[in-house]
Amino acid sequence: MPIDAQILSRSCASERFKTDVVAFASRAEAPSIALTRNVPRIKVIRLVNHLLHAHPEWAIERLHIDARSGCSDFVGTVVVEGAGECRVFEFAWDCRWRAEQQGWVDPYGFPDQIRAADEFGWNCFQRWSEHRAVQPNG
Repeated sequence: MPIDAQILSRSCASERFKTDVVAFASRAEAPSIALTRNVPRIKVIRLVNHLLHAHPEWAIERLHIDARSGCSDFVGTVVVEGAGECRVFEFAWDCRWRAEQQGWVDPYGFPDQIRAADEFGWNCFQRWSEHRAVQPNG
């Protein structure tokens, strides 16, 4: 899943951040996206798409993501830095939850999380809430 070009172009994020997002999606170095642990790039891209869609007005310069990835979910926090501000969000992307919400089941009777991930992509956020304000580093 690539970064959504329309969402990226509408964003007020810094050009450096936008360049890093594209690089990250291409498996290149992206200094403005820091991960606490290794997680699937696809899940980070979904998070970035959601963030840029939800807050296109923010002048994002850097992200620090502390999350864990399961089979159907991606849960954690993201610190968003930019324009002298820092915001912290708790999030839970969960394609199983989305499938349950849609009433979709697979041939075995389980929630059809593959269909949900395919059809909704980044838009499977069960939780997206601002947690607390923090002071920017530096």
